[in-house]
Amino acid sequence: MTTPPDTPVQSSEHNFESDVRPGDRRGSPIPTYAMIATRFMELRKRRGLMIALIMVFIGIPTIFLTIRLLAHAFDPHSYGPAGGSSVFGTTVVILFSFGFIVAATLGCTAGAVDLTEGVFRHLVVTGRSRVALYLARIPAGLAIIVPLVAVGFTIVCAVCVFAAPTKLSFDGTNVPIGLSKTGFVSWAESHPDQVVCDFPYNFNGSLNLNVPCGPNGHIIKVTTSRGFTPRPAPSKAQLDAAAGKIAEQNYKEYSQTFLTPSLSLMVEAGLWIELEAALGFVVGLGLASLMGQRTVPVVLMILLEVILTPLLTRVQIPHLIDGQRALVGLAMSHIEPSALPAVSGIHGGQNGVSLLTESTTVAVVVIVGWVVVWTALGVWRMATRDA
Repeated sequence: MTTPPDTPVQSSEHNFESDVRPGDRRGSPIPTYAMIATRFMELRKRRGLMIALIMVFIGIPTIFLTIRLLAHAFDPHSYGPAGGSSVFGTTVVILFSFGFIVAATLGCTAGAVDLTEGVFRHLVVTGRSRVALYLARIPAGLAIIVPLVAVGFTIVCAVCVFAAPTKLSFDGTNVPIGLSKTGFVSWAESHPDQVVCDFPYNFNGSLNLNVPCGPNGHIIKVTTSRGFTPRPAPSKAQLDAAAGKIAEQNYKEYSQTFLTPSLSLMVEAGLWIELEAALGFVVGLGLASLMGQRTVPVVLMILLEVILTPLLTRVQIPHLIDGQRALVGLAMSHIEPSALPAVSGIHGGQNGVSLLTESTTVAVVVIVGWVVVWTALGVWRMATRDA
C-alpha cells in the first residue's frame, strides 16, 4: 500500500528542521534574550556541574567558617574568633583559586555541549548566526557564576565582620588599634618586654640584644651557675630604644592589620574574585570551542592555574620574560588588593615573592587580551566548523 502524498511519514528521529518557522529560514532575527535564556537553561539543568559550582562558591566558605564558629564557641581559649581580617584574607584566596577552576569547567561545558551531544548541525540548519550562538553563551554563563560568587562572598563578609575579634593580636601580642606610627612607637617603648620578645626584627648586627624571654612575652632573669657567667642584660633605656626601632620596622605590617576588613577592601576583593571567575569562564569557553571537546580543556585549565602559573612566575627564563609576563595569572595577581595575602606567593600585595614585575597598565592589557583573543578564537572555530 502506498502512502498518500499529503500524509506525513512518521520517523523515529526528530526532525529539528521542522521546528523552524518559515521566517527563521529566510533569516529573520531571533531575539537575543531567547538565545541567552536557552543557553542558561541548558547549563542550569546540569545538576552535577551546578552542585560543584555551589559547593565551591558557597559550600566551602560556609563549611570553613561554620567549623571556626563552633570551635571558638566550644573552646575560645584554644581557637580564635571565626571572623576578622586574617580569616577574610585566607577565605578570599581560597575562593580565588578554586573559583577559577570551576568557572573554567563551566565554560568548557558551554563551549563543547553542542558537539558532545550531537546537536550542533541541528542548530546550524535553523539559520541562526553562529557568532550570535557563541556570544549568547557568555552572558548565560555569567548569569550563573556572578550570583554564586556574590552569595558566597557575602557570607564570608558577614561572618568576618560580625564574628571579628574584639582585640587586635599582632604577632601574639594585643595591641591597640588605629595607632599612628608615632603612637605605635610610643606604645612599644612603654611595653618593651612584649615588643622585644614577640615582634620580629632585624638590626643587622648593630644591636645585639641579650634578652632571655619567657612565656607570654615577659623577660626573665638569668641565674648564674657554676662555670657560666651570663652577659649583662640591657638597661631599661636600651630596651626602650630597641622597642622603638622594632616598632618602626613593623609599623607597615601593623597598619595593614585590622579587626575587620574595611568596606573598600571588601568591595575590591569581591570585584577581583568576580573578575577571576568571569575570566576563567570566558577562557574555558573559547578553549573548548576551539578544541571541540570538554575533558582536555578542563585538564589544561587546571594545569594552567595550579602548576604553570606559580612555576613560570617564580622563574626567569632567558629571552622568554615577556612571554611569561603575558600569563593572565601574573596579571591578576598584580591587581590583587594589597591588603590580601599573596596568591601562590606572588603579587604586589603582602609578602609577594615574584621575580617578574610588570606595570598595572601591562596587567590590564594582558587581561583584556586574554578575553578578546580567546573569544575571537572560539567564534572563529564555531563559524568555520563543519556541521
